[in-house]
Amino acid sequence: MNALDLRELHTMEDLDTASRLYADIWGTDADSPPVSAEIMRALSHAGNYVAGAYEQGRLVGASVAFFGDPIGTTLHSHITGTAMGRGIGLALKLHQRQWALARGIKRITWTYDPLIRRNAYFNLVKLGARPEEYLMSFYGAMDDAINGGDESDRVLTAWDLTAPGGPYAFELPSDVAHGVREHDGHPVIGPTDAATVLIDLPDDIESLRRTDPGTARDWRLAVRHTLGGLLAEGARVAGFHDRRSYVIHRTAGPAA
Repeated sequence: MNALDLRELHTMEDLDTASRLYADIWGTDADSPPVSAEIMRALSHAGNYVAGAYEQGRLVGASVAFFGDPIGTTLHSHITGTAMGRGIGLALKLHQRQWALARGIKRITWTYDPLIRRNAYFNLVKLGARPEEYLMSFYGAMDDAINGGDESDRVLTAWDLTAPGGPYAFELPSDVAHGVREHDGHPVIGPTDAATVLIDLPDDIESLRRTDPGTARDWRLAVRHTLGGLLAEGARVAGFHDRRSYVIHRTAGPAA
């Protein structure tokens, strides 16, 4: 990969390019991107984070974040979109991390679709961030190339910028429970009455939403019920196993 030029975006020309990039990634019309150039202009002018990654002068990634609650300690990363497979997303997140630390920010939050395996792996393993809250249909139904008209369940995820580098290290115990298990492409709900619970994800939920919406819905409901229920009970996500499964540690004893 060629060296990336990472920088904040301020001009309408750059922001228009970023909005078109988002439209291409999310598969929307150019006149209705996930974030408009005008909104990015306002956020940038107000001192928030709006940045892009350039490769040989061409924009290949962009990220938008704004200050969140608690004020003075948290940056909320609203959207990041990049060309895939070349480390651009990681470079942008590390740039965002340095930007935040330079301003005294210790925590970055964002939401992501808990069913997309590559996003879970990137967030939990590469960055060491952790999901904290399950948000049902956070944006409502979203009819774009990624969400396919399905309800937009999300998990609110936090990245502690003061924590030691690297992901959480763990070994699976012998008595781990399989709260959701993948079997022949379908989710099978199992017990969650152990100290450690695994929740499988489908191979490719985005393709499944296009080819088999019913099974995609089954996966969403299974993960919503299991992961959402455990997080609501106070359990924590400890990691992501074998690029497929959330590892959940219950903070209390097994359910009666």
